Amino acid sequence: MLHTIVILAIIQGLTEFLPVSSSGHLVLGHYLMGNSTIDLCWSQNRMLDVAVHVGTLLAVISYFYKDLWSMTKSVHRPHSEGFRMMRNVAIGSIPVIIIGFIVNKIEPSFLCLLEIMAWMTLIFGIVLWMSDKYSKAYRHLEKMNWLHASLIGLSQALALIPGTSRSGITMTTARFLGYTRVDAARFSLLLSIVAIGGAGTLSALDLYESGDIDLGRNVLIGVALSFITGWVSIAIMMKWLQKYTFKPFAIYRVLLGCALLYFIYFGGF
Repeated sequence: MLHTIVILAIIQGLTEFLPVSSSGHLVLGHYLMGNSTIDLCWSQNRMLDVAVHVGTLLAVISYFYKDLWSMTKSVHRPHSEGFRMMRNVAIGSIPVIIIGFIVNKIEPSFLCLLEIMAWMTLIFGIVLWMSDKYSKAYRHLEKMNWLHASLIGLSQALALIPGTSRSGITMTTARFLGYTRVDAARFSLLLSIVAIGGAGTLSALDLYESGDIDLGRNVLIGVALSFITGWVSIAIMMKWLQKYTFKPFAIYRVLLGCALLYFIYFGGF
């Protein structure tokens, strides 16, 4: 049990913020550990779900504490850059909150299909490459308007389809809109605070209603590992994007999507 928690927490932490589909990696991780009966609509360890959400949430908050503090100080200064950023994060978070609540209630069955997840991993890997190759980089986050925040927020709702990648689709949309790679990633990660917090809250409520609460050592390990690996993955990606492109992430996603499709069609998923 402990080795499973360690592996899945590390996978979640490393892939949550990268544009590579964390759900695809978790499925592959389960498969490589010998679990070939995976249901995307049912968590095998809801307590671990809450733990990794807490860990990754703490990671992004601690990394972007300066931006968050700037937004907090700007509450009463509506013409400041900090206030504009706070407004855009709020606007960009509205679609995923509304649509996520509806999806959580309806639970459409097609979202449970591993095949859908694999195809989304592949397709949106190609779209990420296209956005990065053919889009110019002339816009910056501090000057983002409410319309662009809304469009990026709407795209984030697509990540409710497993395999799309929340960070991937928001960075892709921001690049199509002309934002620099660093600012595309920065806004995506700021949006993740609300998205991860909301998802973690829903998981915690489900866990509370089921009465299956066990705040033991394994949970603390899950929080710690997802926090450390999440913070490291953010730091490495932000450093990388200062000089280089999204191309390696896009290529990796295409290869991952192909691998998942192979396992689904020929390997026993």
